[in-house]
Amino acid sequence: MAKKAMLYEELPEDNVRCNLCGRRCIIPEGAAGFCLVRRNEKGELQSLVYAKACSACVDPITKKPLSHFNPGSQVMSIATVGCNFRCRFCDNWAISQEKRIQGYDFPPKEVVKAAKDNGCQGISYTYTEPTIFFEYAYDTATLASKEGLFNTIVTNGYMASEAIRSIAPVLDAATVDFKGAGDLEFYKKFAGVPSVEPIYESLKEMKKCNIHIEVTNLVVPKIGESMETIRELATWIRDNLGKDTVFHLLRFNPNYQATEIPSTPLETLEHACDVSREVGLNYVYMGNVPGHRYENTHCPSCEKLLIKRFSFEIVEWHLTEDMCCPACGQKIAIQGQFHPGGVSYPYVI
Repeated sequence: MAKKAMLYEELPEDNVRCNLCGRRCIIPEGAAGFCLVRRNEKGELQSLVYAKACSACVDPITKKPLSHFNPGSQVMSIATVGCNFRCRFCDNWAISQEKRIQGYDFPPKEVVKAAKDNGCQGISYTYTEPTIFFEYAYDTATLASKEGLFNTIVTNGYMASEAIRSIAPVLDAATVDFKGAGDLEFYKKFAGVPSVEPIYESLKEMKKCNIHIEVTNLVVPKIGESMETIRELATWIRDNLGKDTVFHLLRFNPNYQATEIPSTPLETLEHACDVSREVGLNYVYMGNVPGHRYENTHCPSCEKLLIKRFSFEIVEWHLTEDMCCPACGQKIAIQGQFHPGGVSYPYVI
């Protein structure tokens, strides 16, 4: 279903400039932008994937990953085809790099109904890049918010500031995914991205709009594992987003066009976590390594184990009702409420 796009400007000779993401594509009449899902039709920019879901699934919130936002909750996750990056290692390349417009009709009203019918507390716009299906996400989030559901996005961070300000009133949380710790040469070579500055601007805009932010970084062996670069990113997060911002260091596994690169060694991930803590971040986690101690939350004041996790499951919960450490009273930076229905074993306060 095509729909007139938001956030574009008309230019001479029926050209348009899309102001949705950091690329700000100038699109001639009859052509599509870099994402391939926004087309200029006679001087009007249209979204070609509106309400055209290629994937829909109920997920635990921890899969996004969001560890400090409504822990234990479930979300209805939706996506369309398309992306504004060309990552050679993409886990979801079959849909993110799909050149044909395909999917099934799943309009916003039905997404919200499906979320409620399946006992979800929120909706997540994820799997591909939600920026490129902005109108679909915006309309769904608006309806969801009215129905008492929260909204989250999992994004590469290339969303333009205008787009963030537009959706901020109905967007509660964002997971912003870095690759190679924001190294520009890495982005150019392995993701087809000309500049990383829009990512940092996007994060600062989200902070201004009071959106809950968690940051991830994919640690790619040999080509994206510089500890100095990871230290610089962690320092930037501390100085611009705050020391309580959650930072996830994710294990790389070979995929798509990067099958020659091995999985990230555990020692590398552990070092990356230690480096990030050294700069003063209070909540640093390791991802894609089920059962590792760095999946857990400890009190930044007294080191008491507060939340024990195994992959996407919460297996122990020891926080008080007002999200404080029961041992020392330290307030823990968690937004929303605890949903014990998403815990795999009995929890203890």
